[in-house]
Amino acid sequence: MNEITLYGADWCPDCRRAKAFLIENNVDYTFIDVDLDEAATKKVEAINKGKRIIPTLIINGKSYTNPDNAALSSILGINEQGRVILYGADWCPDCIKSKSFLVDNKINFQYINIDENEWAIPIIEKINSGKRKIPTILINEDILVEPENEALRIALKLDEEKITKVFDSIIIGAGAAGLTTSIYAQRDRFSTLILEKKTVGGNAFLTEKIENYPGFTSISGPALMDKMEEQARVYGATIKTGEEVVSIEKIDNLFNVRTKTNLFLGRSVVLSTGSTYEKLNIPGESELLGASVHFCATCDGAFYRDREVIVIGGGNSALEEGIFLSGFTKKVKIVNRRATFKASQTYIDKLPELDNVETHYNKDAIALDIDPDGKFAGLRVKDSITGEEEVITADGVFIFVGLKPNNASFKGLVEMNERGFITTTGLAKTSINGIFAAGDNREGAIAQVAAATGEGVLASYGLREFLKN
Repeated sequence: MNEITLYGADWCPDCRRAKAFLIENNVDYTFIDVDLDEAATKKVEAINKGKRIIPTLIINGKSYTNPDNAALSSILGINEQGRVILYGADWCPDCIKSKSFLVDNKINFQYINIDENEWAIPIIEKINSGKRKIPTILINEDILVEPENEALRIALKLDEEKITKVFDSIIIGAGAAGLTTSIYAQRDRFSTLILEKKTVGGNAFLTEKIENYPGFTSISGPALMDKMEEQARVYGATIKTGEEVVSIEKIDNLFNVRTKTNLFLGRSVVLSTGSTYEKLNIPGESELLGASVHFCATCDGAFYRDREVIVIGGGNSALEEGIFLSGFTKKVKIVNRRATFKASQTYIDKLPELDNVETHYNKDAIALDIDPDGKFAGLRVKDSITGEEEVITADGVFIFVGLKPNNASFKGLVEMNERGFITTTGLAKTSINGIFAAGDNREGAIAQVAAATGEGVLASYGLREFLKN
């Protein structure tokens, strides 16, 4: 059988994105939750050289680590016309001819070599009344056996003219700002397309508990983002995940938004790609990423149950995630380079109530020590007052030292400040007429969900003004 196993977890954005892609394209798969299966965790670590990287997919015996949707399309043969699977062999002249035709016409196809996958032989024999005929090509429900190129052309509708829908606005990023912009725009009867590189929710999706969003005393990030997504879809938004935007160009008064796999047309664009956590850029960090160094407690905290962890940072994110980790780890050691925390007083006041949290002030992280086996040995810090160095030991490290905007794809398109945040005026307008920015990737934004929704409202009013004129 054509076997696909996806190792992942429910909290993992890329796992949700990969699962949504497989479901959308009617691809059967088996999901194994690494949080519930210790053997699965060890298998993932073995495949990824000790790192717990998910999703990890096994497709017909071959492993693929966190493939994006473009890679999955190529591996599984996903196209606009549907899925294409070619059963063949390397020595078969007609198979080589068909493969060349598909490649020349930029058609993705899953190639299953019957010499390497014996399970495929009964399948093609059943299709061909007991005969082992190759190539046998499946295009959705259609079966083509030893087809000529013209038959493939007709089956794939390669000569038909494609009609591309024009959206009133293309919103890049499906976090709180992007979803709110869409909700308001759809209510104004403007059609919106939301393109999201990973999964819906942004950084808020990775937050275990949100206690400062109006209307909810406490709600999980995923639950809040699911509600926003549902509302956007109810009002008519089109949401596509796994679509990474690579370029934006204005042609004939329409914005051509290209992703790795598709071209979309819009009358306006909203940039709401949010931000990601900064790295420390110290020795040992890059070597330990994904193994002992993390940037999301909700994502990777479960791996440290009843163990000790270090949290680096002194802002809201550091204390919020540190408090969350204290709920199931043996000890949390918060390392702050300042004499005091800059987080909200609410978080600071909670720390003395937690017996398994200890704080280290005036400590600059200078290196992550690695033992002879290549494993994390401790965080080397330097006291900013005395200059003395020491090593703080633990089993893992979580880093929360600031955010950087996800604006690399828009460099040279709109004006940005020296830190790479998009500059805006008035109703979220950028330096390009018809392009707006909202959320954590905009200069002056406040990295809070409530603030992001407000920015989405602001951008929607900018859209309304632009589109009506």
